[in-house]
Amino acid sequence: MSREHALAIWNAAVDVVRPAPLVRAALEAERAIHTAPRVLVVGAGKAGPGMAQGLEEALADRLDRVEGLLNVPAGMTAPLKRIRLHAARPQGVNEPTAEGVAGAEDMLRLLQSAGPDDVAVCLISGGGSALLPAPVEGVSLADKLAVTKLLHRCGATIDEMNCVRKHLSRVKGGRLAEAFRGKRLVSLIVSDVVGDPLDVIASGPTAPDPTTFADALQVLRKYELSRSTPSAVLRYLEAGSNGRHPETLKTIPASVENRVIGSNRVALDAAKRKAEELGYRVLDLGSFVEGETRHVATAVAGVVRSIKRGGVPLRAPACVLLGGETTVTLGANAGKGGRNLEFVAAVVAKLGAELEGVTVLSGGTDGEDGPTDAAGAVADAATLAALAEQKITADDFVQRHDAYYLFDRVGGLIRSGLTGTNVMDVRVIVVQ
Repeated sequence: MSREHALAIWNAAVDVVRPAPLVRAALEAERAIHTAPRVLVVGAGKAGPGMAQGLEEALADRLDRVEGLLNVPAGMTAPLKRIRLHAARPQGVNEPTAEGVAGAEDMLRLLQSAGPDDVAVCLISGGGSALLPAPVEGVSLADKLAVTKLLHRCGATIDEMNCVRKHLSRVKGGRLAEAFRGKRLVSLIVSDVVGDPLDVIASGPTAPDPTTFADALQVLRKYELSRSTPSAVLRYLEAGSNGRHPETLKTIPASVENRVIGSNRVALDAAKRKAEELGYRVLDLGSFVEGETRHVATAVAGVVRSIKRGGVPLRAPACVLLGGETTVTLGANAGKGGRNLEFVAAVVAKLGAELEGVTVLSGGTDGEDGPTDAAGAVADAATLAALAEQKITADDFVQRHDAYYLFDRVGGLIRSGLTGTNVMDVRVIVVQ
């Protein structure tokens, strides 16, 4: 029963951030949108189909005024009448493509065509940064992808990578909003970033950017990448630093509004309500969880031990919740997995026999965990029995970053399919 409870709690978290109802509710009071001669729709992200569907439902009596497109992963569909879903990248390949550039350029042209009384709605969700590429003149998509990979390999933070990417883009760092010529632009955002910073989500296409060309160059120097960075990238950033290219937007017009309508915090609140409904005392560790996955797993395993042995910080039956998004530092011969799969495997390895009476679940709310077909995994005492029967240990798979094959062997993969939303990860630990 504990495994079923953990899955029910996780599903409650995902269901509350389904994008269509979030968008419908957000647009109910937007009088300017309901009376505009044209409503231009742009944006990108994994929640794009559901967000577009919610918008069309909210404006069902005036759909003839709606036009636009969203960049989404290939294969994503929705029953839409006026908004086009543009396949900007293959599923499972989180990199910008020429198709994504074509879609972004169509969006720029659409926003630039706005009349003085037209309004725009920008729909942004997780994965939007890779789905919305538009390199600056003189820098190719291959150049931009190359520097992104260099930054990723050397361990640059998301803020550092975005700083560089925004200064090589015609849409990021507020430039999508800058292209709009109409009366009002509302950006509705389903956040996949810890803390919901507007300038980081999808690299902030409608938000002000506090970083500069000089900051971008400093990131490359910090990681000693100046020599390996494509020459076109360096030339552009240096020219920008010397004032020969316009900076990203530092303020946005009063006619532009950014509104976060779905987030990890919203999902955790729903998970807490469901857990309490099922009779659990809840310890909510919040949505700001970051760091190396195995280290977070070790800390959570310690909390579980404390609950089991001393009833601290709360007595069983207990449910520990945590959100955010951790990272996995891969070795040279890494196996197959993702941060959610590795988290569950690492907790199993750390608790050992103390997993008895405990269910551990971790899943990406988008239904994808790394390069796998699983959202994550769930483990309990049945996992211990399967490990013993097959004479294998969870720790071996953790060390190889091969958690997908661990749970493929012992059971526990969560194959939810793409959920149509994305607000980072939700982890549920049930202690009986």
